[in-house]
Amino acid sequence: MKIEELIELYAHSPQAAELASALSNTNIQRLSIDGISASAAPVLFAAATHRTPSTILFVLNDADEAGYFYHDLTQLEVNGTCSEVLFFPASARSGRVKKDARPDAANEILRTEVLATLNNSRKKMFIVTYPEALAEKVVARETMSEQTVTLKVGESHNMTSLEERLRELGFNEVDYVYEPGQFAVRGSIVDVFSFSHEYPFRIDFFGDDIDSIRTFEVDTQLSKDKKEWAELVPEMAECEAGQTSFLSFLPEDTSLAIKNLQIVSDIVGEDLDDVVDRLRIIEFGTYPSTFKTDVIIKCEIEPQPLFHKNFDLLEETLCEYVERGYKIYILADSPKQHERLKNILEERGEKYGEMGSMIHFTPVDHTLHEGFVNHALKLCIFTDHQIFDRFHKYTLRSDAARKGKAALTLKEIQEMEVGDYVVHIDLGIGRFAGLVRVPIKDGHYQEAIRIVYANNDKVDVSIHSLYKISKYRRKDGDSQPRLSTLGTGAWDRMKERTKKRIKDIARDLIKLYAQRRKEKGFAYSADSYLQQELEASFLYEDTPDQLKATNDVKADMESLQPMDRLVCGDVGFGKTEVAIRAAFKAASDSKQVAVLVPTTVLAFQHYQTFTSRLKGMPVRVDYLSRARSENKRPRF
Repeated sequence: MKIEELIELYAHSPQAAELASALSNTNIQRLSIDGISASAAPVLFAAATHRTPSTILFVLNDADEAGYFYHDLTQLEVNGTCSEVLFFPASARSGRVKKDARPDAANEILRTEVLATLNNSRKKMFIVTYPEALAEKVVARETMSEQTVTLKVGESHNMTSLEERLRELGFNEVDYVYEPGQFAVRGSIVDVFSFSHEYPFRIDFFGDDIDSIRTFEVDTQLSKDKKEWAELVPEMAECEAGQTSFLSFLPEDTSLAIKNLQIVSDIVGEDLDDVVDRLRIIEFGTYPSTFKTDVIIKCEIEPQPLFHKNFDLLEETLCEYVERGYKIYILADSPKQHERLKNILEERGEKYGEMGSMIHFTPVDHTLHEGFVNHALKLCIFTDHQIFDRFHKYTLRSDAARKGKAALTLKEIQEMEVGDYVVHIDLGIGRFAGLVRVPIKDGHYQEAIRIVYANNDKVDVSIHSLYKISKYRRKDGDSQPRLSTLGTGAWDRMKERTKKRIKDIARDLIKLYAQRRKEKGFAYSADSYLQQELEASFLYEDTPDQLKATNDVKADMESLQPMDRLVCGDVGFGKTEVAIRAAFKAASDSKQVAVLVPTTVLAFQHYQTFTSRLKGMPVRVDYLSRARSENKRPRF
């Protein structure tokens, strides 16, 4: 079932109809929604505005509440009715209002995007924020209009004038764009990373006419989506001219939906008082209303019960709701989670066999932060991560400003010191001599990396060829490497000898693997419901690589061929979880499992991790190391 169908169903509730009617009635200025909790509020607002969109500013109590509320709205696919769902954070990543707090580039993009949209768009939208973000002053509407460059496909603009205007606005000219506030010119193409958009723009000119506008990925520098227009907005955090309240940007017909008006008023202060009289105010949540209301909407919402992976309790609860005529909806982002839950319930044993015919749940293709029960509609909207006690993390947009291969590469270069050894794939080993600016043509300069080789020969490598350079890495205790000599062919001969050795090793490996394929091993059974239960109870959502590694390992175990697989990954990427699942799969087939680690400290740490993850499972976990006395060592 798609989430839109659930919203359509929810739209028929009396509360959604009453809220929709109130939002369309200009005489209603004070509204209170009582008895609403968990993720029922974003569902109610999405359902009420399903056919009659309205601009609403949601103010939650803190940054995390706002983040989860924003996540829920984006999951509910309300973009079909509202033009956008936007998030307005504080400029600093910590969310605290400090004069010396350093603005976060991604947060600045989100803030500027909201201001630019409000400044130029008449479309309806949902904006989610929190008091600390509202308390920060923003650039005045007039100043923002003056400092915004709008480009449209088909318009005529002089490229030289555009470059000068971007410099005036504080954009930095670079060889290629990788972070907000930069622009680059290459022939007839201008790349600009505006603070008002998640991705940088690529403007292609034909003479003075704009032929096309596209966004592009920072890490690959490849074009992404085609656009009809682009707004180029510089960084507004440093602009002190005409500072004003964010609330002054809001249209007159905006509704202000606040979780707790008193908390927001204490932090935002006079700026909020100035708009309270002209905007519709909606208080929602479990707090008592702080003002006299025109309409009170009563909701019968109960948060999702806590199961703590107790599937006996889950079965009893679901059966009880089914007997009372409630419909069960289980929300999950992954179809595999629905399959896991179904398999667990189907294989619970005789007790489930007696009650199983009563339990039917409808899988929904998106999840929310917190599930709930709507007693008025007799709906149970539960989430998989709460059933399995898993951590649920919200995600925001504009991660392009925080990550990217290009940005990371330049950061590594800036951290390198003159004299460090580097390797150029075509030229060999040299010393890093820093970044230099070299002339190209028409009086323009380009940044390059200078590498010094034997005999003090120097080579300037364009930053467009960064992929050919890597930092030289040697084992501890190894002597300093010998610098390559240019023009002798020694580096090419060394590469050829290395390739030959690699081919010899590959040939031996092929022979070894051919012999291994003839051998027969033990084929483990397919996953049991206990295996499904263990994997579903993982605290975090599996990453795609982690899920692939788990499936590949289990597929190897279920094959008759002996397994020979290496799982690699950085610290904290979930290798231990893959090992736990593989170990339990082996133990489920009555096999003993030994996990070897290099130190006694790691042995104890892994013992604690395995014990915690396998708690309640029919397996015994112990550890053996030289740090344990003879009488405490396990007996096998």
